[in-house]
Amino acid sequence: MHRVSGGTKHAYFFGYGSLVNHATHGFAPVHKASARGWRRAWRAVPDRDLCFLTAVPDASARIDGLIAPVPPEGWATLDLREEAYLRRDGTDQIDHASEATEIALYAIAEDRSTDPGPGNGILLSYLDVVIQGYLHHFGPEGVAHFFDSTTGWNAPIHDDRAAPLYPRAQILTPEETAIVDHHLSRLGTPARTSG
Repeated sequence: MHRVSGGTKHAYFFGYGSLVNHATHGFAPVHKASARGWRRAWRAVPDRDLCFLTAVPDASARIDGLIAPVPPEGWATLDLREEAYLRRDGTDQIDHASEATEIALYAIAEDRSTDPGPGNGILLSYLDVVIQGYLHHFGPEGVAHFFDSTTGWNAPIHDDRAAPLYPRAQILTPEETAIVDHHLSRLGTPARTSG
């Protein structure tokens, strides 16, 4: 796949993780979209203790998310934010109702990631941001679908809510926090670690 050049005013990104939470970026307006042929997964990468949420090719799957326009000068900032990922051209795989003519999808190279293990944690502050975004745009059903359609929940949850390590952490309402905790419990995720 080639990279989206980001040179036109109708170049957009497709977000399926923290980018669904529009409070973490200034790109607007956002539009609901879905990517065919991709599955969302927690993956481990070399030399990192934490998991990354990424998209992996899967012809039978579809990911709900958002698209938003990126001005030409905004791609450098977005690439820096997504530095662990490759910016790929997802234009032909993304269904949407907008004027977008180019759509980038960020995903970790398949040969650079593995299924998570006991030493690869999921930052709870990061997951909170993702779920807050899905709840806002897709409602409780969208949140349930996020948990059910994402793989890699065998990774331990690193509870950093008291002192968030994720640089774009957001404040959740008690109701939002309860929704995250409910779904983690429902899926039987490994015991949380704190610190």
